[in-house]
Amino acid sequence: MMPLLLAGVLAAAPVDLIPLSPPPPVASGASGSIDPAAATRAYLDQVPAEQRARSDAYFEGGYWLQLWTFLWTAAVFILLLQTGVSARMRDLAERATSVPALRTALYWTQFVVAVAILSLPLTVYRDHFREHRYGLSNLTFAGFIGEELKGLAVSIVFGALAAMALYALVRRLTRTWWIWGAVVSIAFVAFGALVAPVLIVPLFNSPKKLQDPRVVAPILSLARANGIEAGEVWEIDASKQSKRVSANVSGLFGTERITLNDNLLNRASLPEIEAVMGHEIGHYVLNHIHKFLMELGIVIVAGFALVARLFERLRRRNEARWGVRDIGDVAGLPLAALLFSAYLFLLTPVLNSIIRVQEYEADVFGLNASGKPDGFAQTALKLTEYRKLDPGPLEEIVFYDHPSGRTRIYTAMRWKAEHRETWTFAGASK
Repeated sequence: MMPLLLAGVLAAAPVDLIPLSPPPPVASGASGSIDPAAATRAYLDQVPAEQRARSDAYFEGGYWLQLWTFLWTAAVFILLLQTGVSARMRDLAERATSVPALRTALYWTQFVVAVAILSLPLTVYRDHFREHRYGLSNLTFAGFIGEELKGLAVSIVFGALAAMALYALVRRLTRTWWIWGAVVSIAFVAFGALVAPVLIVPLFNSPKKLQDPRVVAPILSLARANGIEAGEVWEIDASKQSKRVSANVSGLFGTERITLNDNLLNRASLPEIEAVMGHEIGHYVLNHIHKFLMELGIVIVAGFALVARLFERLRRRNEARWGVRDIGDVAGLPLAALLFSAYLFLLTPVLNSIIRVQEYEADVFGLNASGKPDGFAQTALKLTEYRKLDPGPLEEIVFYDHPSGRTRIYTAMRWKAEHRETWTFAGASK
């Protein structure tokens, strides 16, 4: 994501595949040509105005939620510093043990729990009530709290390991910690990607091998055709949490796994599924995981350098109130987290663009691999349930970490216009 994986060998019930809806007439090629812009507009016009308004409101509300989440989190960090709670948590950890690494782990545990409790009102509104309001969540409130507690436990365990390693570096390498700290951080991100499919995912869902040959065979054929010697496809019961369609290639260094969720299986036609899996295979073939780790490393090292430059100035001005001794003191974690989170918040358009570029590359790869432009376009329409379909150019650059539905459909129609073998007439393939 072992005993948890034994559930994965159980056979799944046959998938009730639905047929692919015919494309709009202007996207069929019946006129002898396809205008990508007109075909895109015809696809966009298939979405009812009420549904468009609803998804636009949900997605645009997310812009403000990013701001409120940052401000709320910043307020929590400042509260922990200004009240001296952070220093008292450090003192408690120091009284409990004389081992520096264990002190860090004990402080981290208190810190994560405190932040979770203080952030709970926003978390409940954002991730539960708001999701239900827009019809996107399937979790009961009790189920939601259970998932949050599991996530908290994962954060405590894996976060403690990362905190122990980082603070050991900070104390030993006071001048260059920001360089080596970035290396360690990327190593932990890679480790998380490595263990997530086999250790973390099964805590929240029940992955199992997909058995229906009508779905598995074309996906494995796609994989083999693009140099991936995959022998299995996995299904995950994402409908337990939400109604969103999704798929991914997760894992690293041998734990890679092609996975699609049951919402996609139950709501999409086979051409749509193939188009999505071609996209996900593209991420793997184009080495997007490795490239993202390198790009993220640059972002982290710059952010750590900023923290190193500003931390001591602020600490000295507030030493009496905060009780933070130096940058190697875990009581200063709220300050370091505040500075780094502010840096990431301001960098939101850059981070979104890094991801969006890779997603666009995978879109093009998937079209070339699967040859299913209408399947891809119709999947993009399904994503309008929670993504604004037709944003402005600047809006897409700043707020979108995936290409918009309009961009994705246009990409598919542009590809289709150059591949006459995919044109359709009266619902029949040419």
